Amino acid sequence: MSTIFTKIIAGEIPGRFVWADEVCVAFATIEPHTDGHVLVVPRAEVDSYVDAPDDVVAHLAVVAKRIGATQVRVFDAPRAGLVVAGYGVDHLHLHVLPIRCEEDLSFSSARHPEASELDAAMERLRTGLIEDGWGGFVPAQMDSAALA
Repeated sequence: MSTIFTKIIAGEIPGRFVWADEVCVAFATIEPHTDGHVLVVPRAEVDSYVDAPDDVVAHLAVVAKRIGATQVRVFDAPRAGLVVAGYGVDHLHLHVLPIRCEEDLSFSSARHPEASELDAAMERLRTGLIEDGWGGFVPAQMDSAALA
């Protein structure tokens, strides 16, 4: 059975994409802890972090690092945070977010912003990734239609 993330990647459910390559994608979470919070998700359905092949884990880590560096600059944050919790959706995903304090990493800090606020944050991140030289991985459009 396909996960909600597989459906987002396939364009069956809308998503706000900032990164796409042959191994993974990154898109906005609908419950961000901070502006710019994204999920880095492998295209292949892998249930959990410890079940993933080493090369996939390594690739996800590199992509998360690149996105995190851009988040720090674009959102003027002192750090980028990375969380691999494994709950909510049974499809491996890394939370990558600009953080100002440890509380930003807590799932109790999740917000429910308006769609326009999510769109604006993702557009800032997309622009930043292009400025940082990663434009080849930024989909032409923010929505999943660009992945087809």
